Amino acid sequence: MTPDPALTPTRRARAYAHTALTLAVLLAVLWLARRHWPVLHTGAVRLTAADRGWLLAAAAATLATWPCAALAQQGAVLRRLPPTALVAAQFAASAAGHVLPAGLGSGAVNLRYLVRAGLPLTRAATALAVKGTAGVVVRAALIAALVLALPGVLRLPRAGGEVPAALCVAALGVLLLSDTVRSRGRAVLAALRGHCVAVHARPARAAALWGGSLAYVLLHCAALSAVAHAVGLTLGPARLALLYLAASGAAALLPTPGGLGSLDAVLAYALTAAGTPAATAASAVLGYRLLTVWLPLLPGLLVLALLVRRRTL
Repeated sequence: MTPDPALTPTRRARAYAHTALTLAVLLAVLWLARRHWPVLHTGAVRLTAADRGWLLAAAAATLATWPCAALAQQGAVLRRLPPTALVAAQFAASAAGHVLPAGLGSGAVNLRYLVRAGLPLTRAATALAVKGTAGVVVRAALIAALVLALPGVLRLPRAGGEVPAALCVAALGVLLLSDTVRSRGRAVLAALRGHCVAVHARPARAAALWGGSLAYVLLHCAALSAVAHAVGLTLGPARLALLYLAASGAAALLPTPGGLGSLDAVLAYALTAAGTPAATAASAVLGYRLLTVWLPLLPGLLVLALLVRRRTL
């Protein structure tokens, strides 16, 4: 079956636009890093003298995120999946997500795994959408609860040269994605609604979906909090969690690979806006990203290659 020639140019143009947006964000982050290099250098030096016990606690929290992601994925699938292969697929998917923008890598790996596990393509895609929706709902609920518990912590950025530019890029990203959402909205929502009803008709699956999604987010907050304690950052865990959730939500609008650069910049800005010294904020962000992105990246890609070789993917 030949592809529709009317759709191919549109998809190609969208891919080019996403690539251009990603490159623009990365260039902006590189410019910011060059401008604030002394602060980044001081933060890296401070990280080398961080408390090892708290760093080990952060590493333990990071390691626990992948089983929680696997639990949430199992909750979104009605049939039972092999637990070891499922956890390995989540680990590989996280590495792939740090290579390709806007979650394309992690989504592709998980979709391939579910299809290889015997799910039809449409059901596999719907299961991924259910898991993603649960994650968004959990994050939104946590942000709402923390905003009510900690009024005044989140502050809108002051008008300046850097922030308006970032907001413009984010708005462009939303516009580029909106046509896809509109074109497939009704069919996707119908399939999503039916799958959600089927999942919630089985309490064990619903508990795994929501419990895994909640634990995944809380463990990332715990990892950041442990790194913050390691470098002497004085903000409490609840404040750090709120700042992290808000920053990661804002960074998700910028489709850089795994949030690289965008999350770092937004999270560092949020911490400094909350009163943290710039060098300490840089140390906390660098330590958190080192544990959650850079150290697992090569092992994750090796696991990905192994899963492909064994035809699990």
